[in-house]
Amino acid sequence: MVLKKKKIFALCCFFLFGLSACTQTELQGSSLAESSSVSSDISITTEAGSSQEDSSSQAAVSSEIEQKEEASLQAETGTESSQTENKKGFASESSSKYEKKNTVDSIISNMTLYEKICQMMILSPEQLTNVSKVTAAGETTKNALKKLPIGGILYSAQNLVSKQQVRTMLTNTQNYSDIPLILTCDEEGGRVNRLMHTVGTTYIGPMYDYKDKGTGVAYQNAYTIASDMKSLGFNVDMAPVADVWSNPSNTVIGNRAYSDDFGQAAQLIPSAVKGFHAGGVGTALKHFPGHGDTLADSHDGAVYVDKSLAELRENELLPFKAGISAGSDMVMIGHLILTKIDNSQPAPFSSRIVTDLLRRELGFQGVIITDGLQMKALTDSYGSGEIAVRSVTAGVDMLLCPNDPSAAISALQDAVLSGKISEKRIDESVRRILKMKVNRGILKLNQ
Repeated sequence: MVLKKKKIFALCCFFLFGLSACTQTELQGSSLAESSSVSSDISITTEAGSSQEDSSSQAAVSSEIEQKEEASLQAETGTESSQTENKKGFASESSSKYEKKNTVDSIISNMTLYEKICQMMILSPEQLTNVSKVTAAGETTKNALKKLPIGGILYSAQNLVSKQQVRTMLTNTQNYSDIPLILTCDEEGGRVNRLMHTVGTTYIGPMYDYKDKGTGVAYQNAYTIASDMKSLGFNVDMAPVADVWSNPSNTVIGNRAYSDDFGQAAQLIPSAVKGFHAGGVGTALKHFPGHGDTLADSHDGAVYVDKSLAELRENELLPFKAGISAGSDMVMIGHLILTKIDNSQPAPFSSRIVTDLLRRELGFQGVIITDGLQMKALTDSYGSGEIAVRSVTAGVDMLLCPNDPSAAISALQDAVLSGKISEKRIDESVRRILKMKVNRGILKLNQ
């Protein structure tokens, strides 16, 4: 009997010990899983690229994490991004306080002045995040878009590593924005491309090389470029070039133009616009009212056009008129000084050119955007705040990469609060931007 009791006691002890060991193992496994989850969150939500120099240990740790993430992305893994991509498409629907809005005006009525002005900005990902080279989108991008709810992002070659990396970065970025973003780059073909020579999209040569091949080829080239862009998450191309290479000494436009003949360009440009649209991206005719008969480069300094309005109507304006009739979403104003129309200021500051000529005479009702505002044609003489105020006063809707975005936003806020620019004028631009997003399928309104 004593022996039997001892056996029972031993079995009970063995059972309790085993139960304790199992429980301990489960707890350890849970703890490890929790630890692994935290580690994964850190690696996938840190912005890729080198952060600004900082001697603190926190910056060193952050830098190490960023390097690991970038390496991971280049290997085309990306845990967070693939999960997000599965949940949503490239054009995320409006969310947050805009979730139940079913008209453009209802969205505008729910926006603060600051949010409206931010919607009028397209920035580079570096300007948005304050990271020196952005190749991924995580918590840094997410937080930046909360602080700066801008209208769009312009990507350059340094942001583009591989097709999967681009797709992941753009998908995440789009999903972080309450109002879906314009995601764009300069993808003209030929020497001005951002994707063809980085991630290996279909190569299309300079548009000038196809000038005698007809409207069908102009359409097909645009369709191919657009389809490749759309597959990666882009929704607007800063193209086509509606300038005409009428001055053989002009190198800044040169073979980027569709033709050296104004009439031929006017036939090809609308086909290109339709091709881009059919491929799934919006368009921006550039560089109004025509950069093809110039010698200087607006990247380097002031550029002058010594033509009368009558001459422009007969020549330079023809491709722009044709592109507008074909439904181009945007027209980009060149940093040009037209000496016989408004000699006192560059075209983006001139209401005669932006409003009287483009908006009223040519009847363009879409989005008017500046050329890049980091070019010396403007920055040599004007600060970002003055550029923003003078451009919007003239009738411009969107500012492309102002040198100092904060200064541009603050100056516009101050101009509205002081009565120099009415809030109604700001609303007009935001309405055009949001309507463009709806028309392109970027912003999906609840019905």
